[in-house]
Amino acid sequence: MRKWLPILVLGLAQFVMVIDGTVMNVSITVVVADLNTTVSSMQLAIATFTLTMAALMLAGAGIGARIGRRRAFVIGTIIYAVGSMTTALASGFEMLFVGWSIIEGIGAAMVIPAIAALAAVNYSGRDRAVAYALLGGVAGAAAAAGPLIGGWVTTYFSWRWVFAAETIMIVLLILPLSGKIKDLPVPSRSSRFDLTGVVLSALSMGVVVLALVSASSWGFIRPLNPPFEVFGFAPTIPLVLCGLAVGWAFLWWERRVSANGGEPLVGTDLLGISTLRSGLASQMILYFIIAGSFFVLPLYLQTVLNLDALQSGIRMLPLSVALFLMALAGSRLATRYSPRILIRLGIVTACLGLLLLIGAITPDARGTLFAIAMAVIGLGVGLAISQIGNVNLSSADESRSNEVGGLQGTAQNLGSSLGVALAGTAVFIGLAATFTTAVSDNDDINSALQKGVTQAAASGVQVITVQQAQALLEDQGVPADQAAEVVDDYAASKLQALRLGLGIVFIVGLVGLPLTRGLPRQTLTSAPQPGAE
Repeated sequence: MRKWLPILVLGLAQFVMVIDGTVMNVSITVVVADLNTTVSSMQLAIATFTLTMAALMLAGAGIGARIGRRRAFVIGTIIYAVGSMTTALASGFEMLFVGWSIIEGIGAAMVIPAIAALAAVNYSGRDRAVAYALLGGVAGAAAAAGPLIGGWVTTYFSWRWVFAAETIMIVLLILPLSGKIKDLPVPSRSSRFDLTGVVLSALSMGVVVLALVSASSWGFIRPLNPPFEVFGFAPTIPLVLCGLAVGWAFLWWERRVSANGGEPLVGTDLLGISTLRSGLASQMILYFIIAGSFFVLPLYLQTVLNLDALQSGIRMLPLSVALFLMALAGSRLATRYSPRILIRLGIVTACLGLLLLIGAITPDARGTLFAIAMAVIGLGVGLAISQIGNVNLSSADESRSNEVGGLQGTAQNLGSSLGVALAGTAVFIGLAATFTTAVSDNDDINSALQKGVTQAAASGVQVITVQQAQALLEDQGVPADQAAEVVDDYAASKLQALRLGLGIVFIVGLVGLPLTRGLPRQTLTSAPQPGAE
């Protein structure tokens, strides 16, 4: 027991951080009602949570290398606990945003790179393979259990208790036992910490993702309700281009730091390794699929089928369980088939599941088809994810594992942020466009009401239940027969918008396939066991 105590502590920390995001997704409509906010605001919070981790993951890895991985782990978990308690006590959206999206994200950015590095420090040989397998199993178990735990606690108690329980686990278990984790001495460093690199990388990703998240209210090209315009156009695309330009400046700066003998945030030579590039691209695609799907699904289950958080978690369970089981089976398949075959097959399978899921999005749900679609998505994602840690860690020298771990965390969380941003934006823009068109073309709705709905929808349409829509119209004094017509158009438009959101996820999955062409064509049986996910 003493031998495996370090990995149990690290695994518990990983469990807390994996389960966190799934809970917020499955509880989204309850949180919206509790904090008197909107689904689009929660889209921003969810995307910013993973964005904060993505933007600061390289910085977290660099800080760990300078102050020691265990110290970074302890500091990060303390920050995370502060964020969790702030979230649990949130009196409004702003407090939740700061506690969950920002403070917890900062803590996780320090903890996640440290977990992988400390597992390698505390174990070697076969024990290290077992340790990474345990971490992978814990992550899979958290992904599978998250919707159920979050749904049950939210339905029978409050979503706040999940975040309070995380704080208690950190204070009573993780921090007291962290002293059992061994760390290596920290080498002295003469070069300064690459703070400029941190700012440039965070600014690049932040501008791109936040612009895409805001596109639902700003508009992509034609301005809807933006804070400013660029030559009469919405600022979304110009800001995305600015973010990409800052990303180029970040790479230039990292090369300059390295050429001058300094210590860059990340060695850009790693990005020249085609195997690693393809592994990171595959990771972004897969987490884009997971995050995009997990954002759209609760909206369908809770605003169309009127299920509560627990019932939603049960409906989503086939995806989580299939992902978990296939991730475990993937290590055996890796001895017979190349990562290129398995990862590509996994992505294609997940995309097939998305097509089935789009067909299952109906007013009354096709239960069997829905469950099959969820399981197929889980099988595909689990198969591919089981290989990626192996590919990435095998692509560079073991001495660069800390940098590779930082890149992995960045790719994973950036993919998640983009998944929520693009899928959510597609839902909101699609809903506004389809709804206004349907109302304008409905001859049973009088012209005054048509004009009023069109004007109200110009600044965006929220995802709510038909009962809530009916109540809003009645509060405005709309006659019952006219309100019923508008609500029918809204319900049909919402289904189309949800299908569009999943369609965007499907398209990105397929379009991303060519980015995997550099994956290894041979088996990696001698490489480290996957599980760092």
